[in-house]
Amino acid sequence: MNDFGSGTQATVLVLFTALVTLTLLMCVMAGPDRNDLTNFYTGYLSLTPLKNGLAIAGDYISAATVLSTTGIVALAGYDGYVLAVSTALSLVLLMFLLAEPLRNAGRFTMGDVLARNMPARSVRVASCVVTLAATLPFLVVQLSGAGSLLTFILNLPHVAGARTACIVIVGSLMIIYAALGGMRGTALIQMIKIVLLLGTSAVVAALVLNRFDWSLGDLLRAAQHGSGAGPAFLRQGLQLGTTAGERLDFFGLQITVVLGVACLPHITMRLYSAQDAPAVRRSMSWAVATVTTFCLFVIVMGTGAAALVGSRYITTADPQGRTSVLMLSQVLGGAPGSAGTTILYSAVAGMVFITLLSSVAGMTLAAASSLAHDLFAHAARRGRAEPRTEMTVAVWTSVAVGTVAIGLAILVQNWNVGVLTTLAICIGASAVAPALTYSLFWRGFTRTGLLAALYGGAGCALLLMVVSRAVSGTPSAVFPNAHFDLFPMQSTGLVSVPFGYLAGWLGSRLDHRRRPAHSRENRRLYEESEARMLAAAE
Repeated sequence: MNDFGSGTQATVLVLFTALVTLTLLMCVMAGPDRNDLTNFYTGYLSLTPLKNGLAIAGDYISAATVLSTTGIVALAGYDGYVLAVSTALSLVLLMFLLAEPLRNAGRFTMGDVLARNMPARSVRVASCVVTLAATLPFLVVQLSGAGSLLTFILNLPHVAGARTACIVIVGSLMIIYAALGGMRGTALIQMIKIVLLLGTSAVVAALVLNRFDWSLGDLLRAAQHGSGAGPAFLRQGLQLGTTAGERLDFFGLQITVVLGVACLPHITMRLYSAQDAPAVRRSMSWAVATVTTFCLFVIVMGTGAAALVGSRYITTADPQGRTSVLMLSQVLGGAPGSAGTTILYSAVAGMVFITLLSSVAGMTLAAASSLAHDLFAHAARRGRAEPRTEMTVAVWTSVAVGTVAIGLAILVQNWNVGVLTTLAICIGASAVAPALTYSLFWRGFTRTGLLAALYGGAGCALLLMVVSRAVSGTPSAVFPNAHFDLFPMQSTGLVSVPFGYLAGWLGSRLDHRRRPAHSRENRRLYEESEARMLAAAE
């Protein structure tokens, strides 16, 4: 519960209603025709590099980045700084390594990229399975967090019924955006989100710095005091610990973030809406600049929350610190009930609300597109599905994915579901990243290697996460009183990422030895695909 009265809550409700009305109207206006697949999946490639770059940044910056990373900065200091920098570096890696090849090789989904050299039903099925494994956990986390955050923002009783209602409302809007808007409609929402996000964050960061006369030294000293950790606030270890094993776990987490976040399917799907290779380069430049700027704002806001709110009050409201930016706006606005407090709190609340809506809409669209395009149109119908039929399936799979995500989020709303974010990123780094890099850059990569990378990397990450310290054996685990923590880390990337790459390499090498004719055919397809990619780049 926050300390605001009915006037502030009324302002917040009016703002929420305006945002929902505006975004729904834009989705309906920008939505594709019922038999227009190209418009639904790519928006007719009609976005300029600036608009597409903002949309990529909007998809990339999820509610977890806005809320959880800010909370980690406020509670863990240096560890949060490194996490924010790693988040920006992941998009830089995508820009320089994968963006152009993905745009030239893909059409609608990740399955199109992976199947271009290996056009088999098993590849499409594996691509769909891994896409769902990477997006559903993120969806559940976002929706579950929406319940707690909206009850705090709207000053509702923090009970199961209120949280469930908030989850259902956000989830229903998510389904409508994805089903009606398609790629172009969700892109418009992402652009609105990123403009509000940057503008509001810039104001909050400026107010924080102004409180300390624009002195970073004074801000950091106040943050050390407010955090209760003293000088340890600026040293590694507050998040995962300081022993050798915990430092290794921290290093593995950063590697996983750098490799995994930008490879998630709802991020890479946005690249296919660029007009050509030069456009995707310019789009990524705008996206990287936007995300880097926002990560700097996150560092300032998180540090300001530690300095002005204090870790004791932050953890009382939410042990993971996800409400820290909202509490910071209360302090910066002045006296409760004043015009400044009402305006600033409403702006931050609106920023959080539109971030939640846009994040889950993009993930739902990616999951539904893979089900409709990879599983139905290519695996089940062998590429012979009518466009109108595929569009209908895409709309209904959006409803199905959203409904499942809402149900799961309601079931786990009282759990510490942050582990699902780590799982999704680990799957991105351990399965998607090896499959994409091998498929795009290694002509000796075979179907067996691809399936081994996808299933092996995802399976390894899932298995290790289940028996990790993030799920049991520690006070912050999902099941703190259980003890099946056989894997002594909270992130699986240090083991699952090498395993995914090794599985892809080993599967391809064994495939070469058993079926040399198949390997020659695979190389021929790779060379033809490479020629098409080069022609598209020119």
